[in-house]
Amino acid sequence: MRAIMKKIDRPTTDLPKAAAPERLAAFQTGLSAESRAAAWLIAKGYRILARRYRTPYGEIDIVARRRNLLAFVEVKARATLDDAAYAVTPRQQQRIIDAASAWLMAHPEHASFDLRFDAMLIAPGRLPRHLTGAFDASV
Repeated sequence: MRAIMKKIDRPTTDLPKAAAPERLAAFQTGLSAESRAAAWLIAKGYRILARRYRTPYGEIDIVARRRNLLAFVEVKARATLDDAAYAVTPRQQQRIIDAASAWLMAHPEHASFDLRFDAMLIAPGRLPRHLTGAFDASV
């Protein structure tokens, strides 16, 4: 019985740690920005095929289709639209390009579509800004 009590009294280190409040707030901001971006794209005639599509190479925030165009959209939320635009770094661009290749391998029915890499910029009190062709795969 004593051995059982010792086991129970020991603090467990296997429990997941709670997320830091600032990380949780950033996550919530990101989800909200992605929802605003998706709504904006739908209003512009796009159909959302995937949100937060995860691959071994990274995540694509939104995969959207309009006619035979497939847009891989990176959503950035910052205090200003300019700050959001600068947040789409070359490293992130390459990650999105690699993830898009994984999408196309998993969805060969879209292989013949025109492809485009867009950015959707979100800032408080401003309408979303959709940058079509924000970068290309030849970078």
